[in-house]
Amino acid sequence: MIQGPAVSTKLSVNVNKVATLRNTRPQIGIPGVVKAAALCLDAGAHGITVHPRPDRRHVTPDDVRGIADLLKRYPHAEFNIEGNPFHAYLDIVREVRPTQCTLVPDDPSAPTSDHGWDLARDGERLRPVIQSLKGLGCRVSLFMDPDPAPMQRAKDLGADRVELYTEPYATAFARGDRAAADAYAAAAGAATRAGLGVNAGHDLNLLNLAPFLLRVPGVLEVSIGHALIADALEFGLPETVKKYLAACR
Repeated sequence: MIQGPAVSTKLSVNVNKVATLRNTRPQIGIPGVVKAAALCLDAGAHGITVHPRPDRRHVTPDDVRGIADLLKRYPHAEFNIEGNPFHAYLDIVREVRPTQCTLVPDDPSAPTSDHGWDLARDGERLRPVIQSLKGLGCRVSLFMDPDPAPMQRAKDLGADRVELYTEPYATAFARGDRAAADAYAAAAGAATRAGLGVNAGHDLNLLNLAPFLLRVPGVLEVSIGHALIADALEFGLPETVKKYLAACR
């Protein structure tokens, strides 16, 4: 049965790919990461996401500070900082205190995030980190595969939300598998029953986003970067944000 979203889904724009392009000409600073974030917010985006990595191949600590300053002008917008808490992540989070910390188990050498947490293995390592971040006033989300089983464990560790890793869905959708979101609906349902909020992200785009949200109940936020920035080459950044907001609705 197709299910409609029970809540309004917010859009957080990941500006990492803007920083990737800027870093090919760092001496001139074009395109501006903070300027891009401002364009997204002015177009209606509900928040900005960054994923600073130890090698600084995307956003840098200065970018993070600049976006944190920018967001003071947008009191209703949220700042989401993704990253592996065991690899040069906590210092910048303590400095800027974002709205949300999305903890991701990516290896520093990985080209992009490609799996969720194994809480049976890493849960007790995460517990004090989660407590520390919540003590800073940050909401904590754990990056998870679409498996219902560990959702109660995520809640017991102190997480507020989970972010469902959607690359497998996007790949299956692209090859015509219209049941690709079923596993995510089951995982989201388990998370909701455990008392967790549900986010989603990775390779969501203008073709697959609305069908995903129709099938998966209660997604509070999607974080989208690569496809949105690619679409902006065709439509322009403000217009692209508006298209993604329409898909969220």
